[in-house]
Amino acid sequence: MGYWNTRGLRGSVLEETINLTNDLYREKNLALIQKVPTPIKPINIDKGKGVITLAYFDQKSTVDYIGVAQGVPLCFDAKETTKESLPLANIHLHQITFMEDFVKQGGEAFLIVYFKKYDRYFLFMIDEVRKHYDVSVSGGRKSIPYTAFQDDMEIFIEGGLYLNYLKPLSRYIVSKRSI
Repeated sequence: MGYWNTRGLRGSVLEETINLTNDLYREKNLALIQKVPTPIKPINIDKGKGVITLAYFDQKSTVDYIGVAQGVPLCFDAKETTKESLPLANIHLHQITFMEDFVKQGGEAFLIVYFKKYDRYFLFMIDEVRKHYDVSVSGGRKSIPYTAFQDDMEIFIEGGLYLNYLKPLSRYIVSKRSI
């Protein structure tokens, strides 16, 4: 059982950047994407400060974000790594299954991955995640190498603050339709 205060603020900078981007997308009527709260059960509460000091995850989370962009349903998870690969231990089977089910219902599902070492962001579609996950459970590599992330799926910071992930997603959707 994972505890809330043991996980620190992993991914908080990436998530804050995505949140700012989603606010901009909403203001420009490009998308309506919301952060999905992780359900927790408080154990200790500092009543003087009114803050939770210890909690555990009440149930498995699915994805970090869900919404719609220009009529296309989207769900995605934000991941960051300091390594030269993305450890598959950071991606859980129930998350993959949820995203695959989402795609079966006509949506798009992906990861936004930030490689701190290279200061680069990528969109990584769920079908690619599944391929790497299946290799790992068959005894293969336990991470997705940096080289698996395609340049045409790179996400760039625009305006100094905004992670414009709709650009590579749009290219992906157009290329998928032309197949």
